[in-house]
Amino acid sequence: MITSFHPTERTLMGPGPSDVSPRVLEALSRPTIGHLDPEFIGLMDEIKTLLHYAFKTNNELTIPVSAPGSAGMEACFVNLVSPGDKVIVCQNGVFGGRMKENVERCGGVAIMVEDSWGSPVDADKVKAAFSNNTDVKILAFVHAETSTGVESDAATLCRLAAENNALSIVDTVTSVAGIDVDVDGWGADAVYSGTQKCLSCVPGISPVTFSARAVEVISNRQHKVQSWFLDMQLVMGYWGGNTKRAYHHTAPVNAMYALHESLIMLKEEGLENSWARHQLNHRALVSGLEAMGLSMVVDAAHRLPQLNLVSIPEGADDAAVRGALLSQYSLEIGAGLGALAGNSWRIGLMGHASNQNNVLLCLSALDNVLTAQGAKIVSGVAVAAALAEYG
Repeated sequence: MITSFHPTERTLMGPGPSDVSPRVLEALSRPTIGHLDPEFIGLMDEIKTLLHYAFKTNNELTIPVSAPGSAGMEACFVNLVSPGDKVIVCQNGVFGGRMKENVERCGGVAIMVEDSWGSPVDADKVKAAFSNNTDVKILAFVHAETSTGVESDAATLCRLAAENNALSIVDTVTSVAGIDVDVDGWGADAVYSGTQKCLSCVPGISPVTFSARAVEVISNRQHKVQSWFLDMQLVMGYWGGNTKRAYHHTAPVNAMYALHESLIMLKEEGLENSWARHQLNHRALVSGLEAMGLSMVVDAAHRLPQLNLVSIPEGADDAAVRGALLSQYSLEIGAGLGALAGNSWRIGLMGHASNQNNVLLCLSALDNVLTAQGAKIVSGVAVAAALAEYG
């Protein structure tokens, strides 16, 4: 007999989703109202204002897409890429590959700039790609690559795009609220994110923002956007600034309550304080892991504080360790992906999950599980090393 579903409470320290604050869960449970109710329209306007803060932008076209981050990615590509357009796509992990798929499905031509997994995008390679292709329309790259825990230099890459009269599409799914995302400062043209990472909201919504240059390209398209649902010219009839809104789709009303609450919490904490919290907990985690004898995969200069890639030590079984953490400690960490699968773990410290208790739990649990497996580690020192970072 199928009965009501009551999941086990987990500590989510993988690549996402992250732990959701009780405040956000409470907001989700509030009474549902209509998606064109005047009160909900007011909430929509507040969400746009709060997203301006989170993205550090004044872009008029800044909205949450009613679908997960992958749809935010697709919204940027289907609205900006026309058949035959050349797009430089930077790939240093899984999600650059998904960008390539989007370009090709829009009828565009993807010019690949590839870097090794665990390394940032090489700006010199991008510069060379522009030199060899003078008719490029768009540069696309991932700011914070979730599959590898690497940050690339968004400011430099966006500047290269602008210098070559190209638009920029930037993936900030993992970076918003975890590290500095400065859409207007970068001069980025189309930026998408997700709610389930450092915003610690429920999955299923993708904030996006488009510059005036991008809006002009969308307005002057010669071909229909291939996705009706993601066509920004249609969506703006619903999310636009006018008091009269046109019906486009039924927004996930309660999920929008949750997003609104998570953005209020970000505003209350302050962007800079949120970034500092992620950095502090990252330093503590790394200190503990290294004291244990584990090594970080990504060079310190390019590591994401919210997504930590650590090498699996000798004598440890990847799946068995993750299984033991889940069954014995109700703690989730992530497996490596692609070229890093089987030799690394991804430990997330995102949003509500980025706190001292989680750092100490993770280190203690890892120590116990690895010791039980006979892995080559230094046992009993990780927690003390982490606590030293907290002072």
